[in-house]
Amino acid sequence: MNTENVVKHLRVLWRADRIIADIRLRHLLIGLGLRAFAALIATFGLLMLELSAYFALVQTWSAIAAAAILGTVNFAIAAVLFVVAGRPPSGRDIELANEIHGASIEALQLEARALQAQVSGAVHHPLSTIVPVLVPLIAIIVKSLRKTATETAASREAHS
Repeated sequence: MNTENVVKHLRVLWRADRIIADIRLRHLLIGLGLRAFAALIATFGLLMLELSAYFALVQTWSAIAAAAILGTVNFAIAAVLFVVAGRPPSGRDIELANEIHGASIEALQLEARALQAQVSGAVHHPLSTIVPVLVPLIAIIVKSLRKTATETAASREAHS
């Protein structure tokens, strides 16, 4: 397991999540702005249309029937506007960000599996992780003992 790879994958994951959140927030704000603007326009337009339609319908039908017809038309227009504003985001940006997100998650899972294999290998066979460090250490100790033994022997011969 390489910590640089883990950090790199975490950065990519963070950036992909930020891009996805930014795209969704932008879409949400645009949709909300369009809904508010549509509501404002619809309010003024419907007031004028309803006033004129009411006066026209009152001449042929009763006042109650004219108001009911205009209310139904208002609900239909509002439903169409909400359906148009509530469409899911489309475009290549969100697809690309989701692909990058998925790839970085897979890379992090691969790094985690490698770490798990290293840890489980060390737990099951602790000598296998110690031996590569222990062999050079033993060689150094043996050399220093030989050197000390030869120096001690040489000093004994010098004193004799």
